Amino acid sequence: MTKQRHFFLIFILGSLTALSPFSIDMYLPGFPQIAHSLHATTREVTRSLSSFFIGLALGQLFYGLLMDRFGRKKPLYAGLAIYIAASIGCTLVRSVEWLIALRFVQALGSSAASVAPIAMVRDLFPVKNSAKVYASLFIVLAASPMLAPTIGSYLTAAFGWQSVFLTLLAIAALLALAVGLTLPESHRPHPDFSLRLGSVAANFLSVAKDRQFFTYALGGSIAFSGLFAYLAGSPLVFMELFGLSGRVYGEIFAFLSLGFIGFSQLNGILLRSYRSEQIVNAALWAQLGVTAVFLVGALNGWLGLAGTIVLIFLFLASAGLTNPNTSALSLAPFSRNAGTASAVMGALQWGLGSLSSYGIGVFHSRSLVPMATIIALSSSLGMAVLLFGRRKLVHAVEPEPVAIGH
Repeated sequence: MTKQRHFFLIFILGSLTALSPFSIDMYLPGFPQIAHSLHATTREVTRSLSSFFIGLALGQLFYGLLMDRFGRKKPLYAGLAIYIAASIGCTLVRSVEWLIALRFVQALGSSAASVAPIAMVRDLFPVKNSAKVYASLFIVLAASPMLAPTIGSYLTAAFGWQSVFLTLLAIAALLALAVGLTLPESHRPHPDFSLRLGSVAANFLSVAKDRQFFTYALGGSIAFSGLFAYLAGSPLVFMELFGLSGRVYGEIFAFLSLGFIGFSQLNGILLRSYRSEQIVNAALWAQLGVTAVFLVGALNGWLGLAGTIVLIFLFLASAGLTNPNTSALSLAPFSRNAGTASAVMGALQWGLGSLSSYGIGVFHSRSLVPMATIIALSSSLGMAVLLFGRRKLVHAVEPEPVAIGH
């Protein structure tokens, strides 16, 4: 594979992967305006974020099966079409309940764009390169937290919050065009791949029973779910608790994202000298320590704006090292049913993420405590699962950092 071809594939796959994060990040600064327009509270609007996460979790299971049965591209087209239709609906809603429902449908569509790139990496690149390729996807994915909140804040201020969903619609349409014109079909259809309920359940079970998958997908997803609590809680913390404007919130959000993005790229360098398993272990211990300090500081009221920003940055930096490696280690044992495996992993991540984000809405405290509690709890449980699960692994398939094309 030439370097130019490799770069192009990463860009398209990364752009698809970024659709769901863009759909999350771009409308966060508009929460107060959406709440006012729909005669709701900001916490009620937060539920539209939780419904989006639930839709992503369920949709990934659905599309994973379809992509193993019909190939990658046809289900991807269907998902993007659903996303576009739901985006139109979001611009027309007159109640927060309809927004919550349509965000769920929108997520069902965008989940196709989340599953396809993960499975196609497994199709197009050697297993030993997968961790490095997943890290490379974050170069494109970085556009979401860096640009989406700022773009969303300006769009909301200038044209109203509906313009955010019109922009997302346009992005999805451009992605559909790019897929049709440029991406190869990386997985031939398998007519013998059954979609009957019994066969589907057996297929999911065969993936979940793999000890390596279970350990790294579940433990990694639990640890990663703290990021969703941050996403759901950040508008409340920065715009309500600290009284910042949507524009300033977007700028802080972009800065904090540098922790996740920068360390996900550092991961590619670390993989030259360390195994994915070693990086996961060190990063999770660091995450555990940072979140413990965050929780203690929040409970005692020690943290102002600066302290909050520093600790969230360090938490996101740890997650930036953990997530690419747990993803690679989870999918390494699979080949033919990589679509199903990536769907189960995605469902775990987004499903647990929806619980974390919902937990933010349950608390009615104007403080850092809800966010800090959920982040610390997720880090602790994720570490516990990984420590226990790794004791049961005998021969783990370890992705090794060999340069693509060599």
